[in-house]
Amino acid sequence: MGFFDFLSKNKGDSSARKLSDRDIARLGKVVGEKLAQDYDRQEAIAELGKCPSAASAAALLKRFDFQMDPSITDQEEKESAASGIVAAGAEALAPIRDYCARAKSLSWPLKVLKQIVEGQELTDELLGILDGFDTEYTRDPQPKIQLLQELAEHPSADVREAVEPFLGDMSEPVRFAAVTTLLAHSVAEVGDALVEALLEEESLRVKNRIAQGLAEGKFEVPAEQLAAFREALPPEFRLDGGVPRRAG
Repeated sequence: MGFFDFLSKNKGDSSARKLSDRDIARLGKVVGEKLAQDYDRQEAIAELGKCPSAASAAALLKRFDFQMDPSITDQEEKESAASGIVAAGAEALAPIRDYCARAKSLSWPLKVLKQIVEGQELTDELLGILDGFDTEYTRDPQPKIQLLQELAEHPSADVREAVEPFLGDMSEPVRFAAVTTLLAHSVAEVGDALVEALLEEESLRVKNRIAQGLAEGKFEVPAEQLAAFREALPPEFRLDGGVPRRAG
């Protein structure tokens, strides 16, 4: 009798659903195996979802490691895995943190996280994950970008302080995301940091994003920085009494 045959035979017995660590490890291996039979992988996801715990959540998170065709199957399996993780509640938080520290994409774990916690607790979790990243070069900046984009929905003094260093990230897309996240705050709060960033920035795309945000917020550049700022402004912008304006 195979492992899944054993599980299927005992579905009616709730006590049989209390999986051992060994069983969870075996199921997790199937969940994370792209080349496994769809049926076996889906059964493994379902069985783990019936036993919500930190261990089962860690096993289910493996399903977010890969994509597969057809896309509808991929979506359904990930939604099922997400539901199982959410069922573990607060016990899933530590596995989610660990997963985010090494994942190539944070899209699904962030979706799950938002279903487990909310408000300030969610912001704190997001900032905790961000604290695991630095501004050095990374081959794949996508996780940082996704996290910064999510933090744009949670403006606060703590978020502003945590995001400002990423204005100097080695990755241009990360810097662009950091600017966008900071512009979700009052320009009066972030204007000084954005002025400094524009003076150092080489990317025209990022410069345009900063200048547009400062212009929309009617931020007045400090007098001592006017000359340098005017020199660094993109061609599409000019200074009007110290306030950036779009030219023309």
